[in-house]
Amino acid sequence: MTTYALSDTRVLTGRSLRHILRSPDTIITTAITPIALMLLFVYVLGGAIRTGSGQSYIDYMLPGILLITIASGIAYTAYRLFLDLQGGIFERFQSMPIARSSVLWAHVLTSLVANVVSVAIVIGVALILGFRTGASVGAWLAVAGILILFTLALTWIAVLAGLSAKTVDGASAFSYPLIFLPFISSAFVPTDSMPGPVAWFAENQPVTSIVDTLRALFAQQPVGSDIWVALAWLVGILLVAYGFAIAKYRRKFN
Repeated sequence: MTTYALSDTRVLTGRSLRHILRSPDTIITTAITPIALMLLFVYVLGGAIRTGSGQSYIDYMLPGILLITIASGIAYTAYRLFLDLQGGIFERFQSMPIARSSVLWAHVLTSLVANVVSVAIVIGVALILGFRTGASVGAWLAVAGILILFTLALTWIAVLAGLSAKTVDGASAFSYPLIFLPFISSAFVPTDSMPGPVAWFAENQPVTSIVDTLRALFAQQPVGSDIWVALAWLVGILLVAYGFAIAKYRRKFN
């Protein structure tokens, strides 16, 4: 983006962030579901699950919970984008001397900030529940980088959904499969405990490689090839979602 576009994006992002500050319940709501899942698995189901990893169950499951937190949060991006479309804000912006890309990037950056806060809340609760890690600063930075990339990839999917939706419910419904996906992965149980076809899907879908990478980083273990598979999935999804979202935006307003 040019300096002109960056300035416009900064102003519009400030506008979106002010809306969140006036209604912080969206961030709280985003964090409630993963926190409830942590409580359920740690205190009700976790004792019956054998992971064979030598880790406490909360250490094992936290990476998957963090991905669910983000998948829940990006639904609000599609929702806010849809409301702006219905309110005629985009048409007004089109008549003003601002960079057209800045409108979408403002929603994307707002999503990133909101999800960072939600993830921080969930990690804080996980620490209270017993999560422990000896991860180095470098490992934490790697975890942060992967979660940011995951957020950006899913946010651009949310942008596409918000631009394509016909109703408010339709704008956020796309996130349900994304929230459910970690349950068919290595996030909560080892994939080799699943039936054959389910295990094959779990092993080869993107969430498993991402979860395994985050788990290894938290546990100070070698990440192996998982990190490259995870990054390939994330970058690929991000580029495809970005391309389709921009194309949809141009068709809608050109």
